[in-house]
Amino acid sequence: MALDNKLGLTSSADLAREEEHISKKKAVELFEKGILNILPAGKFSTLQTIHRYLFGDIYDFAGELRTVNIAKGNFRFAPIMYLQAALDSIDKMPQSTFDEIIEKYVEMNIAHQFREGNGRSARIWLDHILKNEIGNVVDWSKVDKEDYLLAMERSPIKDIEIKHLLKEALTDETDSREVYMKGIDHSYYYEGYQSFRADEL
Repeated sequence: MALDNKLGLTSSADLAREEEHISKKKAVELFEKGILNILPAGKFSTLQTIHRYLFGDIYDFAGELRTVNIAKGNFRFAPIMYLQAALDSIDKMPQSTFDEIIEKYVEMNIAHQFREGNGRSARIWLDHILKNEIGNVVDWSKVDKEDYLLAMERSPIKDIEIKHLLKEALTDETDSREVYMKGIDHSYYYEGYQSFRADEL
């Protein structure tokens, strides 16, 4: 069964296809309209704006905190009763160095604040912080999917792997449309979406 959606789709496969197509187009707009340039780096409010922009045409809950507890495999994300406190704490975390930024990213992943679309929104949010704070972004095409997923799975206990993986993929091409597009494509690839390339939209 598909999540409740504004498109009236009941097939999860159909929803996944439409979700990818629509949200990728919106991700391209975020870049081309310069919307990210006016948002504060590292704030949950910015992540909310990104999520709402990507998924607002698809889900009523776009940009809204989830109201259910969720888990992936054996890992349980932040319980509802502690979610707002966790987000307030993340907002206050330092972000002046690469290590601090990745630590903040890991904590936001643990919070997993939205019902759907967390990873895709958070990777744009991460690059936004990196660009503003240290003048770099991740070239996600250089990050192996399996290595990334394993490193993120282990990151709540030990974040050295994800730090190493992402540091090796840093680039100073922060205003490159091509680098941004590769990031969008790979965000969907990591989460099992693969049918549209962002530069084809």
